[in-house]
Amino acid sequence: MRLSRAASIDDLRQMARRRIPRFAFDLVDGGAESERNMRRNSEAFEEVELTPRYMIDVAEIDTRATIFGQSFDAPFGIAPIGMLNAFWPGADLILARLSKRENIPYVASSAASTTLEQLAQAADGNGWFQLYVSSDADVTEGLVARAEAADYKVMMVTADVPAAGKRDRDIRNQLSVPFKFTPDVVLQCAINPTWALTSLKHGTPNVANYADLLQSATSYADVQKTLITPSFCWNDLKRLRDRWKGTLLVKGILHAEDAVKCADLGCDGIVVSNHGGRQVAFGPPTIEALPHIAKALNGRIKIILDSGIRRGADMLRAKAYGADFALSGRALAFGVGAGGAAGADRAFQTLHLELVRALGQLGVASYTDVSASELSKISGQD
Repeated sequence: MRLSRAASIDDLRQMARRRIPRFAFDLVDGGAESERNMRRNSEAFEEVELTPRYMIDVAEIDTRATIFGQSFDAPFGIAPIGMLNAFWPGADLILARLSKRENIPYVASSAASTTLEQLAQAADGNGWFQLYVSSDADVTEGLVARAEAADYKVMMVTADVPAAGKRDRDIRNQLSVPFKFTPDVVLQCAINPTWALTSLKHGTPNVANYADLLQSATSYADVQKTLITPSFCWNDLKRLRDRWKGTLLVKGILHAEDAVKCADLGCDGIVVSNHGGRQVAFGPPTIEALPHIAKALNGRIKIILDSGIRRGADMLRAKAYGADFALSGRALAFGVGAGGAAGADRAFQTLHLELVRALGQLGVASYTDVSASELSKISGQD
């Protein structure tokens, strides 16, 4: 299938699956254990119904949104994805450059295959930085200081990795960092020559921001041990709030009480996220957790919704449930895998065009005007 014939994000996913070796595709496409949570993220969006209104002038549709004092041309940004260059060589920079071109945020993962400095330069003012709090305080401070020096204004602290998720696909594929070229991996690369040749040009991907610390790592689990700490608690978040002078977000919030605690500590916003279903297989879909969190916060801080967005209308569902903004990771990554920079453009345009059409069909001319009144039902609420 040519990119011009890709009608949906799922079409792009199927194209990417045919171009990328299984072990690399599964690194992004896979979820935790049975992958139930990953599937439910998208399925739960489909259960949220919006009620259209008609005879309203929707000749001009406005998808702009302002968050943390910056205006963007669309109400969604690019979520952080670690080791994305293993999925498609050069993917990090492709998406960072897309964010500048389309004027949307790009969240640079501290586990990216490209340094946070390079990504800040490519995003050129649209970059946010996602931090994994390391078990080594000096490592964490080093990343925070580098983010400051690179002029990131927004830092997103990931809270939902007290223990590494069990990803069955990665275990079956014997994923290791750096990659081991086993006979099975060599065969997969031979079957996917475009990926293999592009990878040779770009070099073996690694976790670039931790390059000096990961020389002895033999598995992805070893990498994760460096990236996270099971003892990260509210006092640690308070110290980060005091340390970081810019906008501070907490990613991975699913419980209303945790959201309120973030507000009490002075955080500027939260990201309602379950790590795209990659951490636990038994948690709630983010769209189902969102309305309870929004009710508890009552507008005190900003709410961003992540995990499961595959259609433009999903952003309107999230807005109606109380989100101020959205992030999408896999959807844009599938575009890169399907066709590099051109595929990333196709993924963005697909989501944006669906958003524009959904607003028109809903009878709302501006994204900022979407509210709970568009809902015909709110599942799970009293």
